[in-house]
Amino acid sequence: MPKLTPLKAEEVMKKLRRLGFSGPFPGGKHARMVHLKKAKIIPVPVHKGKDVSVGLIREIINELGISREEWIRL
Repeated sequence: MPKLTPLKAEEVMKKLRRLGFSGPFPGGKHARMVHLKKAKIIPVPVHKGKDVSVGLIREIINELGISREEWIRL
């Protein structure tokens, strides 16, 4: 099974766009990516100089219902 690595917030948003999400929409310290057809909102922390952690990426993958392999291929 491929190993997940921390990613920059921009890379996470790029992968979500490939899955049909639109955004980012501002909202405090987190940007929000929205998928209208699936009625899902995924918050993505945008903090200068910090990557999105593997734990949060794992939670996003679980919320989307996709596999690690699919996430990495995006």
